[in-house]
Order: sequence, then C-alpha cells, then structure tokens
Amino acid sequence: MKIALGIVAVLLVIALLLGSSFVSRRNQMAVKREAVNAAWSQVDVVLQRRADLIPNLVETVKGFAVQEQTVFGDIAKARSALLSATTPTDKIAANQRLDSALGRLLVVVENYPQLRSNVNFLRLQDELAGTENRIAVERRRYNETLQDYNTYISLFPNNLVASLGGFPRNDAYFKTDEGARQAPKVNFDYSKPAVTAPTPVPAPAKP
Repeated sequence: MKIALGIVAVLLVIALLLGSSFVSRRNQMAVKREAVNAAWSQVDVVLQRRADLIPNLVETVKGFAVQEQTVFGDIAKARSALLSATTPTDKIAANQRLDSALGRLLVVVENYPQLRSNVNFLRLQDELAGTENRIAVERRRYNETLQDYNTYISLFPNNLVASLGGFPRNDAYFKTDEGARQAPKVNFDYSKPAVTAPTPVPAPAKP
C-alpha cells in the first residue's frame, strides 16, 4: 500500500512539474505572439501614413506630367490593394507592388526639372522620405520580433507545447526580392547636378 501511494505521489509531482512547464512555456509564447502583433501594428501605422501621402504627391506630379497615366494608374491600384488588404501577408505583397510603382514615379520625376523645384512637391517628398525611413526601421523590428517567436516555438519541447496550445509558425516576413532591390532609391537632393556619361571621342579615320 505504501509503495502504491509512493508511486502515486511521484506521478502527481511529475504531472505538476509537466503542467507547470506547459503553462509557463505557453504563457511565454502568448507574450511573444503579442509582441509580433504590436510590432506589426507599428508597421501598419507607417504604411498607412505613406498611403495617405501618395494622393497629394501624385496630384502634384500630374500638374507637370499629366501624360504619365500608366504610372499613375499603377500607383492607384497598388495603393488600393494595400488599403483593402486585411492580413499582414496581403499587406506585405501590396506594399511591394507599391514600392515598385513609386520607384517608377521617381524615374518620371527626373524628366521634369520644373517639378523638382516645386515647393509643394519638395515638401511632400521630404515627408515621404521620412516615412520611408520609418518604414525601414519598423519593418526590421517586426522581422526580428517575428523571428524570435518562430525560433522559440521551434525548439524542443516548445514545439510540442506550441502544437498543443495553438501557436502555429508565422512566416509573414517582409522580404525584398531582386526586382525591389533594383528600384530607385528615394533621393531628394537635387542640388547636385546629374552625372552624365562622357561623350565618346570618335577614333581617327584610317588613311
């Protein structure tokens, strides 16, 4: 009888330890998941800020380059997709399309010197540049927080707790594809003259 009671006591202690460990790890996962949500909220705020700036920027550019309808249409579609997206994955994809469209807009701007000296345009560009910097900061912070969460739930025995506790892996990272890396950077310093390629000197004619 005493042996049976001893076995039961040991099993109860083991069950309590396992239960305590399960609860502790699950709570930690909940904390990390909320950190991911908070980091994404900051990303969402700056993406919305940029989306709010774009209509005024486009209208200003239209005043000088009304014929660039293809670029304006692409920006409008990408902005609409961003505003209508409901999940981080969809918003990240829409943001990449908007990045590409804005890059093409900056190429258009280079062809209109009068636009580059317009006071309203310069003010909007300054605001957009500041927002782009904030997006880069918040995007990096979000990726780091998300990686921390995914790493934690992947470790043993955390992966067992995650499976039982309903904490799936989240792969909604901000990624930069090769095309986005080639997009023109937001550069608003027009005080320096553009560098042009030297005119080639023709070779002397053979006698």
